[in-house]
Amino acid sequence: MVDKIEFPNIVEHPPHYTSGKIEVWDFIADQRFDYFLGNVVKYVSRAGRKDDYIQDLLKARAYLDKAIDLEHERRELCNSSDV
Repeated sequence: MVDKIEFPNIVEHPPHYTSGKIEVWDFIADQRFDYFLGNVVKYVSRAGRKDDYIQDLLKARAYLDKAIDLEHERRELCNSSDV
């Protein structure tokens, strides 16, 4: 059974996101990253600390690829509405 005192720290401040001077979610919030870029930062910053290093980098790449695809779509919509 998980100790009630330790549980919030595991949930709110897991060690794979708190290895530096600033917590990952504080950096993401400060930079106002959207869902996709926030996940890129999350997976890169924890690479190898929770899951396999390469697995985390592949997850980051998947979110980055999606962010790029969405930006391409947004730009295409903006360009087509200008015509």
